[in-house]
Amino acid sequence: MTVDYKRGKKNQDSLVESITNYVKKQAPNWIPPILAIVGFLLIWQLFTLSPESTLPGPIKVFQESYYKIFWPFAYPDREGTAKGLFWQIFASLQRVAVGYTFAGIVGIVLGIIIGLNPLLFKAFDPLFQLLRTIPPLAWLPIALAAIKQSEPSAIFVIFITSLWPILLNTIVGVQQIPRDYKNVASVLQLSQQEYFVNIVFPASVPYIFTGLRIGIGLAWLAIVAAEMITGGVGIGYFMFDAYNVGRTSDIIVALVYVGVVGLLLDRLMSFIASKVVPEEQK
Repeated sequence: MTVDYKRGKKNQDSLVESITNYVKKQAPNWIPPILAIVGFLLIWQLFTLSPESTLPGPIKVFQESYYKIFWPFAYPDREGTAKGLFWQIFASLQRVAVGYTFAGIVGIVLGIIIGLNPLLFKAFDPLFQLLRTIPPLAWLPIALAAIKQSEPSAIFVIFITSLWPILLNTIVGVQQIPRDYKNVASVLQLSQQEYFVNIVFPASVPYIFTGLRIGIGLAWLAIVAAEMITGGVGIGYFMFDAYNVGRTSDIIVALVYVGVVGLLLDRLMSFIASKVVPEEQK
């Protein structure tokens, strides 16, 4: 019994020591961002001390919206903006997932086809360059007029917004295949299928993931803006509704959630790319 106690005490001390060493090792990386955040909050609070300030400071935001900060899973059975922030974010992410998935499939397939065909590239590149400069919200009235429903219209805005970086980066990736690769394919007399599987797709993967990473960021930006107009459940409409009823603190809390989710989506795509893209191509 004494031996077991000593062994358990030793393991516990070892765990505490490991955690302590990890904290000491990571402290130089944590301290600068923590100081930056604290400094930002202090400056924000100072600017809102004036009686003429129309924006709440961080203390007031916490006082007025602490329930939404700490209980985002509340009210899953309610309708519209009465749901907790998690459910608002979840509804937005569902729309982003659908539109972004379609954009990824269409962008990669079309990008490879057009990248391999110089004639198609010359024909469509001017059109793509024109369409990609159109702001996301400019597509929403067209989508509403054509589809007549807000939900698919918001998904279409996601699709069209995230399509261009995926499509154009895929085209560039295919066009940047080294000449040596093409010469090897000719010498080995690879079939079209073998050429695509062994040469085209592996060589263009880094460019494809660059487009996918840019696309997911644009998709998240677009859905928040689109939901402000289409309504229903979603973080965008939640912010717009909070503005209409004067709940500025709720808007600020929602903005923080939007930023955190956007950062996580970007990091997720970066992590997937790090596992898929060969080391020599990074």
